[in-house]
Amino acid sequence: MKSLHARQAPLADTGYQLTVLTQAEAGGAHLPPFAHQLRESGLLPLRPTSLAVMQINVGKMCNQTCRHCHVDAGPDRTEIMTRETMAQCLTALAQTDIGVVDLTGGAPEMNPDFRWLVEQISALGRQTIVRCNLTIIVANPKYHDLPEFFARHRVRVVSSLPHFSAARTDAQRGDGVFARSIRGLKMLNAVGYGVEGSGLELDLVYNPSGAFMPGNQLSLEREFKQRLGREHGIVFNSLLTITNLPVSRFLEYLLESGNYESYMEKLVAAYNPVAAANVMCRSTLSIGWDGQLYDCDFNQMLELPVDARAPQHIRDFNEQRLQDRSIVINQHCYGCTAGAGSSCGGATT
Repeated sequence: MKSLHARQAPLADTGYQLTVLTQAEAGGAHLPPFAHQLRESGLLPLRPTSLAVMQINVGKMCNQTCRHCHVDAGPDRTEIMTRETMAQCLTALAQTDIGVVDLTGGAPEMNPDFRWLVEQISALGRQTIVRCNLTIIVANPKYHDLPEFFARHRVRVVSSLPHFSAARTDAQRGDGVFARSIRGLKMLNAVGYGVEGSGLELDLVYNPSGAFMPGNQLSLEREFKQRLGREHGIVFNSLLTITNLPVSRFLEYLLESGNYESYMEKLVAAYNPVAAANVMCRSTLSIGWDGQLYDCDFNQMLELPVDARAPQHIRDFNEQRLQDRSIVINQHCYGCTAGAGSSCGGATT
């Protein structure tokens, strides 16, 4: 794989430090910088509008090794958030009105202090989202009670399912993943998740398997509900579509397949200023497994920390300084602003 390196470069006439990728080796040097698009939209520098979601990556260990994983997660990853760092997150959370804590990984459930963290978040009266890969529920008997645990703490479960067919899901996630995912979904349904009137929310996430953008979110949701319901008896609440960003394994795929430049051109051509105004980094703070602070999960994986003028670690949390920061941007941000937009909550427009 050709390497990409992050560097800092001043954007003329703004006094703003733009983080960019050196793209000469990867191609695409002719593409307009994302910052120029934001300037044309009246959004530069990009700044937070609120602090509504604290997204915490509790570790990169996972029971799967998915082909397009932007975290590069897998069974061999050893990065795990400690209880001490979790406590620092909780201290910061208690100082704010942040209503949602979004737990991600890896498979977040594999962190030995995962359940403790969920219990503490629940005790603070905040909603917990867990990014569950579904197969973890059936992977080992010690995880079989996760649906009941989630239900007890009213956790919103958000699970990735690449497709309603076994062939396409297994191609992206590995042999047998679709069958195990269906088992996991049935276990969640059995305790009420996705069932109308239960109050237990189960959402699925769809991201394309190749170098193209997702289709219409509502149309895909109808199709997923029809197929999963008819063929497997599965129910769920919403389908969230997420555009693959050129980060980590998906970036490797784009470079190795020769699709990087054409994919970036698609994203640039589909730039939507309305989506740009609603990007998730404007209302979300991302926390790495070691407590470092980032504007979003993708910046975290590219090791692009928050603006140097803001606190860099959760132990130094200061809400006002974080609200006043400029958001660090890069060419990969085109993925969140193309078409209907993309975020961890699905389409943004």
